[in-house]
Amino acid sequence: MSGEELSKLIDRLEKVTSRLEQCSTSGKAVASSPSTEEESLFVKEFDVIISGPLAEFLAASGKIGGLVNEQASLLEKAIKAQRSYINTASKSKKPTSQEAIQKLMQPMATQITAIMDLKEKNRKSNLFNHLSALAEGVAALGWVGVEPTPVPFIKDMADAGMFYVNRVLKEFKDKGAEHVQWTKAIQSLWKDLSAYVKQHHLTGLTWNPSGGDALTVAASQSSAAPPPPGPPPPPGPPPPGPPPAAVSSKPATDTGALFADLNKGSAVTSGLKKVTDDMKTHKNPALRSGPAPFKPPTAAKPVAAAKPAAVSKPVSKPPLVELQGKKWVVEYLTDNTSTLIEDTNNKQTVYIYKCVNSTIQVKGKINSIILDNCKKTAVVFEDAISMVEFVNCQSVKCQVLNKVPTVSIEKTDGCQVYLSKDSLDTSFISAKSSEMNVVIPNADGDFTEYAIAEQFKSVFNGKTFTTEVNDIAA
Repeated sequence: MSGEELSKLIDRLEKVTSRLEQCSTSGKAVASSPSTEEESLFVKEFDVIISGPLAEFLAASGKIGGLVNEQASLLEKAIKAQRSYINTASKSKKPTSQEAIQKLMQPMATQITAIMDLKEKNRKSNLFNHLSALAEGVAALGWVGVEPTPVPFIKDMADAGMFYVNRVLKEFKDKGAEHVQWTKAIQSLWKDLSAYVKQHHLTGLTWNPSGGDALTVAASQSSAAPPPPGPPPPPGPPPPGPPPAAVSSKPATDTGALFADLNKGSAVTSGLKKVTDDMKTHKNPALRSGPAPFKPPTAAKPVAAAKPAAVSKPVSKPPLVELQGKKWVVEYLTDNTSTLIEDTNNKQTVYIYKCVNSTIQVKGKINSIILDNCKKTAVVFEDAISMVEFVNCQSVKCQVLNKVPTVSIEKTDGCQVYLSKDSLDTSFISAKSSEMNVVIPNADGDFTEYAIAEQFKSVFNGKTFTTEVNDIAA
């Protein structure tokens, strides 16, 4: 073998060695990448919720459409923002400052606020119960900030929305299968979320003790390059041609005769009739006494007598006190002060509609009580688990003997609520109402009456509006 051939052989060996070293290095890099970028198990389990219960809820909302579908799209953004937050937690240590946690949760909080604002802006919508059901229950997504009992927190928030879910089910049970499916989908979503948290985050969101800085990890995820754009859309159709010339049915104007008259100059007016003084109305007052020559007199039209408007008589229906499923229905009572509802349980509700000058007494513990379109009507009850609600009422009264957590007053003029010593922590929610008073028992057995504010003052502070009770109305 000559020296030249030996030199070529050595060069080839060096090239092969270099290529083997490169392959070895890239193999290690490929082998190590899954361990650093592989998503945690509980992140993959959360993806199951997105592809399962959430997808079913979005499909059910899409069938209803309108505001319900719009609100569902906001929920999808909120849950995907929560997925990013959980993924960040799986790769980083828990931040030590509350400011950092709030910054990480801001995208999710923004969508939750938008869901609630959509409900408040559409109170007159016929789908308001749908909007309220999601707006009340969406707070369950706040479990990521709850320790050490996030599972009960989800249940409490979901139960807050169940009041409106039941309303939707009651309204559309027999006339809208898509609405019934919607109620099942939203309940399934909160149920599966609770089961997921119970399995993977029993005492709070799980962080990675050996991970990096949370804000840095979140920033690296948000700055990831987006996927390449798809192909451009196909070109549109060619522009339409010019419109066809309009064919006129009228004879063409003799422009030659027109220009011939204009070329006469001042002689063009020689054929006009002269107006003498006796023809001028400002010099001959007699011409102004009659009708104008161009406006013939018109005879006055007889005015038809207005017909009196027909007065519609109020619909009179027989009174009704009946248990329908899990709901006590009390309707059209008039001057009845001895109505008593017994044999109740905590799953039943009481619905009182268009009663006048009547009193209804409810024994035992009930789920909720609603007074709708009632006048001078009073209800006395022992316990209510959810709330007592007054809607479109006038001069109504309510007395709780034991406990009720919430009293809602909407579009009602004149409402007086008597509380017991066990229900002094009751919350009052009012809207578009007046003359609302609450009677509180004193230690000496006497009672004190307090008024609920009706007038408020709102001031812009540079960022948002702050609202407080008006001093005049206080």
